[in-house]
Amino acid sequence: MRVELKRTDDSFKMEAKAENGKTLVFDGSLAIGGHDAGVSPMQSLLMAMGACSAIDVIMILKKQKQDLKDIQISIDGEREPGKEPSLWKKVHAHFKLFGPIEHDKAERAIGLSMDKYCSVAATLRAAGAEITHEFSIHP
Repeated sequence: MRVELKRTDDSFKMEAKAENGKTLVFDGSLAIGGHDAGVSPMQSLLMAMGACSAIDVIMILKKQKQDLKDIQISIDGEREPGKEPSLWKKVHAHFKLFGPIEHDKAERAIGLSMDKYCSVAATLRAAGAEITHEFSIHP
């Protein structure tokens, strides 16, 4: 796997490009002299964990023959204060599942993703983050 980054302004804005040509824009915050025109690298880790887990959950629920209509994930993170680097200390994900999903199957799918399959969650956990999750079903 290979990605390439290219600076696109006179500050911190960069375009990251994957092998398949897909792109993501990063930037620094206004507080550090950026233009806040993209996601921060640390935000992207939380986003990546959500996307990674969503893929797992969708696949598992399909195998369980659950009629998932939609999925939304809200992720809150807390970083280590006063440290450099300031790693993610606590991460909490709230999964909102839409459709006639059985509670036990949703719980199993999310648990398997967060505790076993999601490589991004495992990477964050290995770096010391405490990761928790919850879910709600909206028929």
